[in-house]
Amino acid sequence: MKEIDARGLACPAPVLQTKATLQEEKPASVSVVVDNAAAQQNVQRFLESQGFQTKLAQTEDAYRVIGICDTEPGQQIPLPAEQKSDELKKIMVMCATDRIGFGDDELGRALMVNFLRTLKEMGEELWRLVFVNNGVKLTIDDSEVLADLKDYEKSGLKILVCGTCLNHFNILERKQVGETTNMLDIVTAMQLADKVVNI
Repeated sequence: MKEIDARGLACPAPVLQTKATLQEEKPASVSVVVDNAAAQQNVQRFLESQGFQTKLAQTEDAYRVIGICDTEPGQQIPLPAEQKSDELKKIMVMCATDRIGFGDDELGRALMVNFLRTLKEMGEELWRLVFVNNGVKLTIDDSEVLADLKDYEKSGLKILVCGTCLNHFNILERKQVGETTNMLDIVTAMQLADKVVNI
């Protein structure tokens, strides 16, 4: 079993190190050690996308993701490439704050609530909703738009929430909606999108 120690590495380095190991050594099994829950979730999701079955182990100061490959070593499943539709644009909206504009915080928060609730007017062209930095606070248990975001997710919208940001604000356990993700996934989503809207 290939051992990878990714403790102390900032997002998305644990995923990138794991990806490089799979490409270079093509191990049939791998054990990746990280030091935070967000990195554990990201590595686990990446390994599963590559055809590995995973199991988790946790100690006081580390998280271990063990992956066993279901296919022949070196035949991992490539990351899914999404086909662009000729009819609908794929719009990615990235929220880096929990309010819009400067000058009055209460007004800014109210504007953000209205903005997120109005996004449904984009219809099927709304393809990804990404929360980074202070924007991740919109996905936790006391968020005013939590019910709206859950409705979006139920309707099929993929919501990505920055794991490094959740860890920074110490609110990872309070996240109630969306997929904890890393910068590699966010950059990949930007590449696939027809249009990126930054808030």
